Amino acid sequence: MIHLFLDDYRHCPKGFVLALTAEQCKQIIDTEDIDILSLDYDLGWNQDTGAEVVRHMVSTGRYPKQVFLHTSSAAGRVQMYQMLYANAPKETKVHNGPMPFSLLEEIASL
Repeated sequence: MIHLFLDDYRHCPKGFVLALTAEQCKQIIDTEDIDILSLDYDLGWNQDTGAEVVRHMVSTGRYPKQVFLHTSSAAGRVQMYQMLYANAPKETKVHNGPMPFSLLEEIASL
């Protein structure tokens, strides 16, 4: 089981696999079991957003154990959170914000 970090700009935390695009992220979701997924919304000019990844999870039924939304886009965060809240199974914990530093430290130390 892996941890997955979707972002085209920010540094990938230690212990995570980096996806730079929505398409890369969807491919990894399709082929790996994901423990923690952390999503950005804006992924560059004229590129699919993190919301496309959420739509993909909804359509395939493949969800991680936990989802964090580390985006700085308030509108993007709301859009992704609402889709996840309405569709994710009860077993998936959806967090309306970034990972806490204590969790990042814990993962980095493994």
